[in-house]
Amino acid sequence: MRKFLALLIVVLSVSSVFAAGDDLFQTALLQSLMLGEYDGVITVKELKTYGDTGIGTFQGVNGELIMTGGKVYQALWDGSVKIASDDETIPFANVTFFDADITQKGINAGDITALKEIMTSSAHEHGRNQFYMAKVSGLMPHILVRSELKQEEPYKPLNDALKTDQREFTYSDIRGTIVALYCPDYMSGLNTAGWHLHFVSDDGTKGGHVLEVSVKDCLLEMDIISGFNMIVPNRKSFNDKELSVNMQEEIQQVEGK
Repeated sequence: MRKFLALLIVVLSVSSVFAAGDDLFQTALLQSLMLGEYDGVITVKELKTYGDTGIGTFQGVNGELIMTGGKVYQALWDGSVKIASDDETIPFANVTFFDADITQKGINAGDITALKEIMTSSAHEHGRNQFYMAKVSGLMPHILVRSELKQEEPYKPLNDALKTDQREFTYSDIRGTIVALYCPDYMSGLNTAGWHLHFVSDDGTKGGHVLEVSVKDCLLEMDIISGFNMIVPNRKSFNDKELSVNMQEEIQQVEGK
């Protein structure tokens, strides 16, 4: 399994040579985050050199990260949102320089499942084994988002932390942008297959990880991404973790599925 992951990283990284400027950059693994690897790997300032659009979290899982238009928003446990400082550190994120290869207007969906089906249908039409970064912008008649309290050492696994420290917020008739990442099925050892959605309101005051949503007459933009690059921390806490364990069930719980 470890040899497979190493080979996968190499193969995907090589593909970026042929797709310069159209890469997905990943900081560490979702699996390492799930196991409590919450210390930062790079700073927000450094993250901006790899993309202008994406999702992730912050040191100690201190809120949800939403990047759009080059701005990095930090959706905190109390429902507030702020612009993240450049020296804030990032334990996990996925970003890219967004270029809309696919555009669909007038998107309507009654719930998150319907929205994902629309995006997945478009993704599979253009290549089910590519990566996609998507933005859905416009009116959200209903949206439920979450953030979480900052964790302190010794860190608990993420699904355990969220059982007590997750905070949820519901908004109605709010305008904003959903930033969504799609990973193909073969990424299940490094991330999670399918869609992962974060939201920030147009006024930058509300946001978080999306648990439920309906959209009305929204604009869908999708960037087809054929390159992949990843960095991992070289430290004892990371190197001691058993990352070959299948964590898909725990990941699905954290995603809210």
